[in-house]
Amino acid sequence: MDKKSMLEKASLFHGHTCGGLLLGVSAAHYAMELLGTERSSQDEEIVCVAENDSCSVDAIQSILGCSAGKGNLIFRMRGKQAFSFFNRQTGKSFRLNLKDRNFSTLEEKRDFMLNAPGDEIFEVKEVPFDLPPKANIYRSQKCSLCGELTAEPWLRVKNGKEICIDCFQMDDPVVS
Repeated sequence: MDKKSMLEKASLFHGHTCGGLLLGVSAAHYAMELLGTERSSQDEEIVCVAENDSCSVDAIQSILGCSAGKGNLIFRMRGKQAFSFFNRQTGKSFRLNLKDRNFSTLEEKRDFMLNAPGDEIFEVKEVPFDLPPKANIYRSQKCSLCGELTAEPWLRVKNGKEICIDCFQMDDPVVS
């Protein structure tokens, strides 16, 4: 799929076209090239660790099939236009970091992002951390105080009762 088709797909998902979305399209397009794949992630085989929560992430979700719900889109907030990609099947990994460029107009920037090859847009670096583990599926149980179902790792024990984090953080929760 070419970048223009990817941008159309991402725009439908995101709701509009903007510079951040175009950045994400460029990252997804280059990642697919470097990963040697032409299809999106069906399960968790492709993992993206995004260092920002900008519009660019929506493009990566819609094109590469990485999502927080599947556990293959992870946020590692650093405020950087950088994305690390992993292919669990091949072991390949890399980090794309946006190169610093100056443009006279937004139109010039848009044309560059749509037409330039990935290596002119991004630096390719080694990933500075390990591949995140696969997504966990946890059992849920009721909070002893509010009664809401809560995944087990997020329960806390107070006075011998398991309660959710919100109830645990209350000034004076009544746990009997």
